[in-house]
Amino acid sequence: MLALLLAAAIVQTPLPLNIGGRVAPAPSGAYDFGWPGVYFEGRFTGPSVEVAVDTGVEHLAVSIDGVRKAELIKSGATRLKLDRLGPGEHVVRLDKLTESQAGSSRFEGFFVGREGRALPAPARPRRIEFIGDSYTVAYGVRSTTRDCTEQQVHDLTDTSLSFAPTLAARLDADYRIEAFSGRGVVRNYNGLAPGEPLPALFPRLIPGQAEPRIDGRDPWKPEIVVIGLGTNDFSTALHAGEAWADEAALRRDYRESYVAFVEGLKASRPGARFFLLQGDTFVDDVAEVAGRVGATAVRITGMERTACHGHPSAVDQRMMADRLEAAIKSSP
Repeated sequence: MLALLLAAAIVQTPLPLNIGGRVAPAPSGAYDFGWPGVYFEGRFTGPSVEVAVDTGVEHLAVSIDGVRKAELIKSGATRLKLDRLGPGEHVVRLDKLTESQAGSSRFEGFFVGREGRALPAPARPRRIEFIGDSYTVAYGVRSTTRDCTEQQVHDLTDTSLSFAPTLAARLDADYRIEAFSGRGVVRNYNGLAPGEPLPALFPRLIPGQAEPRIDGRDPWKPEIVVIGLGTNDFSTALHAGEAWADEAALRRDYRESYVAFVEGLKASRPGARFFLLQGDTFVDDVAEVAGRVGATAVRITGMERTACHGHPSAVDQRMMADRLEAAIKSSP
């Protein structure tokens, strides 16, 4: 049974956390978060657990032992109690579903009462980092039509259906996602927000906020890095006044900047294997970049694109996970 409690929290035992994704610690001990696909996990024994979170305007999902129990879609502070869970150990998880291009949510914690006991947080043997755009975010993936309003895009985005967590689950890996719809390596969709492509946003702890930023001492080191950037660089024609004289100049800048971005990532992620996604409009560009940085290029083509604004469907997302999984397993 679910009971939604909006009253102040009762003093309880907080659970140790496994945190997937970038978060910004708050003075209260809570965590602010805004990147797609951020998740929190805790383990415990006992008949019940409470989840305390301020959703902001985002949609979040709560699961127990891998079964989704609730989706939190109401804005603001929420306290959710899940009880009658049965004997033995349990894992509670909170997943961020929607995309924050501004603002953030705040996680206050998981709590058990006197009848429960906190256990060490879950941990997995591998780590994967995903860097990308709306394809990685799973933009509007729950939609059954390409025609969507801005609100529908927000509400129907579900990063838990992205190829990223799908692949991570298959490989028993914890993961991080740093992705932002509409951003490219050097150019954003239709030339919007010049000077702020994904690499410029990448150091941020909250994607829509210039500060705080991650420093060079981040202890989280992935074994695999998957990057999918380029669709927004090339999906629309150049406009007068943009930084590139023509498409050839744009492609040169894309390649050189992509190489520099990956080389920077490699320096701070020693030993990680890199996989770069190739879309139909930038196959040769990514092939060159992959060859120069020692990465593996993975071709993604043949999607049905039936989600909002012609984005990948849930079927497409699983196909991307299939192709990446095959590439990873065949790569030395």
